Amino acid sequence: MAQASQSVPVKLRILADAAKYDASCSSSGARRRGKNDGGLGNNTGVGICHSYTPDGRCVSLLKILLTNYCIYDCKYCVNRVSSDVERARFMVDEVVNLTLDFYKRNYIEGLFLSSGIIRDVDYTMEQLIAVAKTLRSTHKYNGYIHLKAVPLASPELLAEAGRWADRLSANIEMPRQADLDTLAPEKKIADADATMATLKTGIDEAKAERKAPKFAPAGQSTQMIVGATAATDADILDQSNRLYSEHQLKRVYYSAFSPIPHGDDRLPLQKPPLVREHRLYQSDWLLRFYGFRVDEITTKSEPNLPLEIDPKLAWALRNRAYFPVNLNTASPQRMLRVPGLGKRTVGRILKMRRWQPVRSDDLQKLRVSLKKVLPWVVVADRNPATKHLDADDLKLRITKPKQLELFDLQASSLSGEV
Repeated sequence: MAQASQSVPVKLRILADAAKYDASCSSSGARRRGKNDGGLGNNTGVGICHSYTPDGRCVSLLKILLTNYCIYDCKYCVNRVSSDVERARFMVDEVVNLTLDFYKRNYIEGLFLSSGIIRDVDYTMEQLIAVAKTLRSTHKYNGYIHLKAVPLASPELLAEAGRWADRLSANIEMPRQADLDTLAPEKKIADADATMATLKTGIDEAKAERKAPKFAPAGQSTQMIVGATAATDADILDQSNRLYSEHQLKRVYYSAFSPIPHGDDRLPLQKPPLVREHRLYQSDWLLRFYGFRVDEITTKSEPNLPLEIDPKLAWALRNRAYFPVNLNTASPQRMLRVPGLGKRTVGRILKMRRWQPVRSDDLQKLRVSLKKVLPWVVVADRNPATKHLDADDLKLRITKPKQLELFDLQASSLSGEV
């Protein structure tokens, strides 16, 4: 339990550690600059929150909970009401002062603030808003702020949160309501949906009216926990695809379940392999930017993604009749289906072929993996027989099993080159 005499460093230790389970904290797309008003900070839309940007930079923010007290008893959460973890709670001014102090020392580039639910959802939302409002209005802070949008909070409070925050996130947590009914009966997917719909309306209205005040200019995101239940990757991707379609989320984040002390007997004893989380991020990218459908990435007979190969290669192996693709004549959409070709590389190939035929050495100059790409394409100096596409050992010849390092997984999850 929290003690009245807890110092700020002690609270920071407890509440920074408690926040590590929330993955929905990378920012992009927000621009908030000072206008000669003596304001502090400048957010130019880079990724934050110990995430890797597409160019490989690691950027950071102060990521904490306002409190790890919570009235809910979600069995997968270390901060559930029945947990015996050490508790703490920040006061609004303490979070404000920490943010300003860390920012001035160049330790952070922004703030990610979440919280357990205390008293009720509206009171919790009011406390989160008070931090952001004080930073913006009192201290003229122009850096990045990401706030949790608590499902079931009033529309009026969500509207105010959007005024002060760059990004908001209402976590859906599980892809199936049946899983929530079992492990977190106080929570409903419909409640998170309603909150997302309210935020979408605010974002759309702010974009439609040129002189309207900013409203969550970096959009909204959410998080789903992976591996805590028997939900398949198809279940997870179906839910993500729906959320992108209905609420135009900027990002769905996938967080591998971590076993917690004194956990419920219905929870797994081991965390899922990190590569599963990585494959979901790759699949998410294919859905959003490469024109794939969920039923192409997963199938009824294989509802879970293969861990040993990426999802685009898995699709190609199941659909060999689609290949080879001629890189000198094919449409961009067709080339994006080639394993090993990302959006940036396809764009460069399109520019190159306007002036010269694309050859194998051109692909090498673009740092394309020839081993991965050449079996699927035709280029000016190579027009292979298609019989190799039917070879039983094609998968083995293309892939070389290796253990992916943590850095590789994090960086490539954000790079978009699938």
